[in-house]
Amino acid sequence: MQRMHIHINVKDLEQSVRFYTALFNAEPVKTKLDYAKWLLDDPRINFAISTRAGKAGLDHLGLQVDEHSELEHLRARFKAADISLFDEGETVCCYARADKSWLTDPAGIAWEAYQSMADTELFSDHAITTDQACCVPAEKTADCCN
Repeated sequence: MQRMHIHINVKDLEQSVRFYTALFNAEPVKTKLDYAKWLLDDPRINFAISTRAGKAGLDHLGLQVDEHSELEHLRARFKAADISLFDEGETVCCYARADKSWLTDPAGIAWEAYQSMADTELFSDHAITTDQACCVPAEKTADCCN
């Protein structure tokens, strides 16, 4: 089953956690000094916020799947539609180990398709600059994900 993923950059994490906790009527399932995440079932969404980027607003969108076969199905569907795709493979991002692929929509918004595999204590296993989506591999931003 797929879950919509939205990641927003915020200026004040504590204030934003209070706001989104009230909005969703649910506590975050993960909180760090610079990050919080809610996994909601109604609506089925993975909603994350962080203070890592240099500007507030939408960071990236995504589709999270439960099973590897679902991820392979998404990858095949994107490739069949001739959508430029970067298969990053296994990586660490947003305090989780995941298998990821990245693409960009026509408006230039980064999208990820991924399966989370385990929580980690590390935000990312590669360098992140303030002018890119939180975990888009820097060396691939020109190819797929501005």
